[in-house]
Amino acid sequence: MANEIDGAPLPPVADRDTWQARLDELLVREKAHTREGDAIAAARRRLPMVEVDPSTPLIGAQGQVRLLDVFEGRRQLIVYFHMWHTGQPAEDQCEGCTFFNGQIRELSYLHSRDVTFATFSEGPYPESAAYRAFMGYEMPWYSAQDSAEALLAGRWFGMQVCYLRDGDRVFETYWSSGRGAEALAPSYGLLDMTVYGRQETWEDSPADWPQRFANTGEQFRTDGRPSAQWSRLAAGRSDDLTVA
Repeated sequence: MANEIDGAPLPPVADRDTWQARLDELLVREKAHTREGDAIAAARRRLPMVEVDPSTPLIGAQGQVRLLDVFEGRRQLIVYFHMWHTGQPAEDQCEGCTFFNGQIRELSYLHSRDVTFATFSEGPYPESAAYRAFMGYEMPWYSAQDSAEALLAGRWFGMQVCYLRDGDRVFETYWSSGRGAEALAPSYGLLDMTVYGRQETWEDSPADWPQRFANTGEQFRTDGRPSAQWSRLAAGRSDDLTVA
């Protein structure tokens, strides 16, 4: 796929001093953007919270557990709600959830801040856990299929939710969806630093810049599958989600 942008237009060439001067101008805006992000995070920390049922049941590797148990004894919990198409093969599972959830790897830094990260799948546990195994995900994985109505409270899968535990009581403190999931995806932040960006059709780029991907889910797929699945198949992992 890299060769598809070989003939793309190039930015103008400048001497280093001119280039650095333009970067310095941009840095002013980048710093303002960072400070605004800090201010938004500060406001987020001052939101009220809503109590939820700590006994809400979920299905994990050891069978049924409570929402309270998912904290694993820590004070805070971040949950990604993974969409699921029950009975469908791996290649037809949600490409966006695969993209975002799959970039959560090293959890020790979250744990050091008393935060647990877990994924709640919309589908049945055995089937969706087979997908977790195929993808090589290491985060705790649960089926929220039977408790979806209580957990979603009128919302939808494909969101991320933050919870706080106070003893045996559980509170929801924040949630977001849509582009809020980009917090889970360092790939997008890295692409934003490159000259051609995400190469998606919605971006404001110079004329004739490569924009190969519509914002329809295809930006997360390669040759008909969620892009991350190909390396798993190449490694010899089975994508058979059939549960005997």
